Amino acid sequence: METRPSILDSPIEYLKGVGPLRGDMLKKELGIFTFRDLLEHFPLRHIDKTIVNKIAEINPQTDFIQVAGTITSIELIGEKRGKRLVAEIKDNTGYLELVWFQGINWVEKILQIGSDYLVYGRVSFFNGKPQMSHPEIELRTAGIADGKNYLEPIYSSTEKLKARALNGRQIGKLTAALLPQISERDIPENIPAYIVEKLKLTGRYKAFCDIHIPRNMEDYEAAVNRLKFEEFFLAQIRLQLTRLRRHRSSKGVVFEKVGELFNTFYSQYLPFELTGAQKRVIKEIRADTAQGHQMNRLLQGDVGSGKTIVALLCMLLAADNGFQSCMMAPTEILAQQHYNGLKELLKDMPVQIRILTGSTKSAERKKVLAGLLDGTIHFLVGTHAVIEDVVQFQNLGFAIVDEQHRFGVAQRAQLWKKATIPPHILVMTATPIPRTLAMTAYGDLDYSVMDELPPGRKPIQTVHRNEMQRAAVMDFIKTEIEKGRQAYIIYPLIEESEKLSYEDLMQGYEQVKSYFPEPRYKISMVHGRMPADQKDVNMQRFISHDTNIMVSTTVIEVGVNVPNASVMVIESAEKFGLSQLHQLRGRVGRGSEKSYCILLTGSKVSQDARERIKIMCATNDGFAIAEKDLELRGPGDIEGTRQSGVLNFKLASIVNDKALLDVAKHYALEVLNADEELVHEKNAPLKQFLLSQKGKTAWSLIS
Repeated sequence: METRPSILDSPIEYLKGVGPLRGDMLKKELGIFTFRDLLEHFPLRHIDKTIVNKIAEINPQTDFIQVAGTITSIELIGEKRGKRLVAEIKDNTGYLELVWFQGINWVEKILQIGSDYLVYGRVSFFNGKPQMSHPEIELRTAGIADGKNYLEPIYSSTEKLKARALNGRQIGKLTAALLPQISERDIPENIPAYIVEKLKLTGRYKAFCDIHIPRNMEDYEAAVNRLKFEEFFLAQIRLQLTRLRRHRSSKGVVFEKVGELFNTFYSQYLPFELTGAQKRVIKEIRADTAQGHQMNRLLQGDVGSGKTIVALLCMLLAADNGFQSCMMAPTEILAQQHYNGLKELLKDMPVQIRILTGSTKSAERKKVLAGLLDGTIHFLVGTHAVIEDVVQFQNLGFAIVDEQHRFGVAQRAQLWKKATIPPHILVMTATPIPRTLAMTAYGDLDYSVMDELPPGRKPIQTVHRNEMQRAAVMDFIKTEIEKGRQAYIIYPLIEESEKLSYEDLMQGYEQVKSYFPEPRYKISMVHGRMPADQKDVNMQRFISHDTNIMVSTTVIEVGVNVPNASVMVIESAEKFGLSQLHQLRGRVGRGSEKSYCILLTGSKVSQDARERIKIMCATNDGFAIAEKDLELRGPGDIEGTRQSGVLNFKLASIVNDKALLDVAKHYALEVLNADEELVHEKNAPLKQFLLSQKGKTAWSLIS
């Protein structure tokens, strides 16, 4: 049976009131190409046209408000960039100032002194007087407030659209013209009927009508709830399908036993008692690798939670079963550090571990390549160099990717090609991904969390100081150096203006030298423009205690391990995001001494930055910080943890609608556990919808 083309696929310019010119603007400004795109451009809020407030009722607690009155004056103030249009509106209780900073020419054309207007917007106060910037405004006509409950939708718009007479209200008029042309056949149900009934959800067609033009707020809220659930439910169905299919079709090597290498190391050479979290993760990996399916597991552990020892035990498990392992790190410094740490731990074990990076000399490189091919090398640690075609293993069975968001998908995929049956994959990250985000974004991955720190790690004391207290901060560093400790001083690297940040760093370096004169104090410097070998030398000097202070940009954010460093000063801390501040702070507190992180800011700090600094001073918990970061920034692309596609919800929020997300996930799993192929008649609407969407969304697998 052929399906008729839906009216919703019609180009937007065919809608009455749009036409070619406005159509082009809607495409460029809001991505509205078709009737469907307009239908899915949901209103920001609704104004109850029957409620008109008095200007005198405005107070400092007022947020959005609608007033009616007469325009008494219009004035253009300032020039060029500082130009603004100021109008005054008066009702019988007082005056309110209206201000426009953009789209001034258009507003000037439509405003008339002496005419009555209905005005709606957010109130702010300037010099103690109420003011409304960029309000929604229309001529007041008789009969608007005639007692019926009339909710008018307001939509997001842009200055360019407003100049074409398409502000938030006018877009609403286009939607009102579209709705009568659409029938239930154009918006078929996509959630199985038994779920709709069980959860008492509004039908899909009604939800689309009611979200735009509801009869009352109850209908509107029911429509929003229905459409949010739909977004979560469909996202979870797709993720779980991907995961089930991967589990079913991906072949993996089998680690049948826990053998001598693992047991010997565990009982004789393990440097400390494992935490409960470490033991749990090892059990999960052990179970995964024994099943004959390729493991694809994300291991998330906060800074210092002991991920490396877990990785080592898994590599020993692979070796016990006759397989090689490799560990890929994003930088030479980090690869070298992993190598040194693992080599020290394995010094009494009969296993061969080698390193391969861009700077490995050719003679050594040949030996490493030969050892990998003949199987005499059990473990390889390296950078991107390990994925080059010339690097061939005898039987790679386990691959670890550290700080995976630093690698592209294509780079990671190169690793899988190193063996006939793809190796088991353990992706490790110390970038805290909020649990809510991880369970949504990584629903297609198995997911492990290590949320305990090993015993003996002391919490880092974090304080906020401003520019006026710089001398006291430097004196504090001196007292720590006198105790034999070391310090980091970090400057922001602002990608858009590398020149500026380089100058900041050089100025900062000179300033630090003036506080810490040679030869009494020794200072290392590391930054992104430095040649790699010089960077390594300077870093090594700090690691081996030849220098007291490391002045650096954020290149030391991940993985540098200097247990003797007890102070971290972060310059211009207001310019950093929460996750980055937390990552940087994790470079100290790695030894047994008390450690400090000092967030140094200018005297003027925005409200957002103040909030971030307050959180950093209040907690060391990376997961709590990540949750807060998610609240402050929205899901976006947190630390590049995921290709887009999973989190592009138009209505739902994984922060504010967590309870609804849990319900959606429960029902998605229930549907697929009972009917993975969606062959049952009752799941036909869902299957039909997924088939119709094929190729429209990029649902990328992590690996």
